[in-house]
Amino acid sequence: MVSPVQKKVVIETLVGTGRCSMARACRLLGLARSAVYRKPGVPGGRLAQEGLVAETSRQHPCLGYRKVTALLRTVHGETINAKRVARLRRRDGLVASRRGSKRRRIRPQDRVRRSATRRDEVWSYDFIQDSLADGRTVRILSIIDEYSRECVMLRAARSFPARRVIDCLEELLVTTGRKPEWLRSGNGPEFVAGRVQAWLKEAGVGSACIKPGSPWENGHVKSFHASLRAEFLDRELFFSMKEVTVMLEDWRHHYNHERPHGSLSNQTPVKKSTIAKSTQTTKTDLQNSH
Repeated sequence: MVSPVQKKVVIETLVGTGRCSMARACRLLGLARSAVYRKPGVPGGRLAQEGLVAETSRQHPCLGYRKVTALLRTVHGETINAKRVARLRRRDGLVASRRGSKRRRIRPQDRVRRSATRRDEVWSYDFIQDSLADGRTVRILSIIDEYSRECVMLRAARSFPARRVIDCLEELLVTTGRKPEWLRSGNGPEFVAGRVQAWLKEAGVGSACIKPGSPWENGHVKSFHASLRAEFLDRELFFSMKEVTVMLEDWRHHYNHERPHGSLSNQTPVKKSTIAKSTQTTKTDLQNSH
């Protein structure tokens, strides 16, 4: 069966080569002349939406179509189907490109790590390293809430002795009014230092160091660092520590308030944290009333 589109192509070919008139060609192929004359158009709103999909995908090249769809819905207020976003991205060659291999997982015979079941139960912290344009090293301290995936601090410095780590933790507890029950970390000298461990004990925060040689046990912050590296550090060139500090804080705000998180059903970490805080407050009020 010949489709109307195919008929239209044949008619245009016949008329264009002078073999017959438009009326005769349309009569022979059974197609109305108005169908040939009318040019298909795309609504302006649809074109604008396609442009927004392309623009958002280019701004966040590491995000897949589901997270791009969530961004379009939450940030831009668009009503759009995820499958349509996937089709448009494939058409424009905007498929996400990200890092590689899978990490090891804890084997059944290994000890089970402490998992967060509520907000501020377990925080994780670790370092990631980058450099300035002149080659000088930059170390970045990341602290996240494992339950809500919220990044509560991103701090850059040339080095992080134990005293500076303590200063960051003290600042965080004072400025946010929040305190974790446990703080998960690796076994680096900054984390296992006696001054840091003594401060944690005095502050009433439990130390949950992972098993030596098992970085996958600190998977939440490692996953966060993968996103930080792919979506921010590998895409920016820094010329000063001040520039690193300002841009890190901007990206932290984007990560917490705008970027959808796959493990949170495409909610943002701040939204997850707010819901968890409200739930905990309600439970506490009910317990006190009884």
